[in-house]
Amino acid sequence: MKKLSLRATGADGGTRLDRFIAGRGAISRGEARRALERGGVFLEGRRCKVASRLVRPGQRVDVHLEEGGRAPAVPEALGRERLLYADEHLCAVDKPAGVAAQPTLATDRGHLPDLVARLLGGPVLPVHRLDRETSGVVVLARTRAAAAALSAAFREGAPRKTYLALCARAPTPPEGRIEEPLGPDPLRPGRRAVLRGGEPASTAYRTLRQGPGGQALVEAHPETGRTHQIRVHLAHRGAPLLGDARYGGPRRILELAVPRVLLHARRLEIDHPATGARLVLEAALPEDFQAVERALLPTEPTG
Repeated sequence: MKKLSLRATGADGGTRLDRFIAGRGAISRGEARRALERGGVFLEGRRCKVASRLVRPGQRVDVHLEEGGRAPAVPEALGRERLLYADEHLCAVDKPAGVAAQPTLATDRGHLPDLVARLLGGPVLPVHRLDRETSGVVVLARTRAAAAALSAAFREGAPRKTYLALCARAPTPPEGRIEEPLGPDPLRPGRRAVLRGGEPASTAYRTLRQGPGGQALVEAHPETGRTHQIRVHLAHRGAPLLGDARYGGPRRILELAVPRVLLHARRLEIDHPATGARLVLEAALPEDFQAVERALLPTEPTG
């Protein structure tokens, strides 16, 4: 049994209780609702089962969970709403955080190609990847010819990729291009680092908004496709991603539990491998990302 003790901030006022628990507790909304339904949620010490109850600033919410874990639960299936595009050559989906983008030695089911194959009723082939905790647009091929063409396009850097990241601080300077080579960190196995002699890597970025506590919403355009590229480059500019403890990002800030590495593949522009037409694919920000953004960057930009 895992217990969450949460305190509503001013930015949380008027938020539904189930959304508040999911966003602040780093769990899925379904898990929050199950905790409510079985009587595991206490609002200021009194049991509450009403998911639509609106929280007030300063209120304490205690949640007793049957299951724990920082990462979102891996879905057993993808909903049809996750499908962004499909034809006989390729498909694109909005990958949930927590799902592996490719098969691994540890997972022969539950990875993205498996989930998409079950959704579409036929096999698909991965042609690029997102980190497990990253959400957003992923393209998969439905034929070997499409897989070869798409894989070549990604190797050559032809697609235009747009990511959104929530960072502990704004990068310095707030807008620019990072051209720093990346390679395995010789001092910390499993991590990447800016490294002389590493692979060339380039990321264009700009700060979109900054909250009163200094946290920032940053748009990033990786022009190469190195492992952990955005995470390492932004950390190198003093802006580690929230939830990214591997590269110096906090997992908790202002009593707010950060559910994962807050990186989302918002938009992908790529030429169709058969027709040459430009495809523009977009995935909306997921609720966990939005909940942290609302809490830390509560005001809209002016001007």
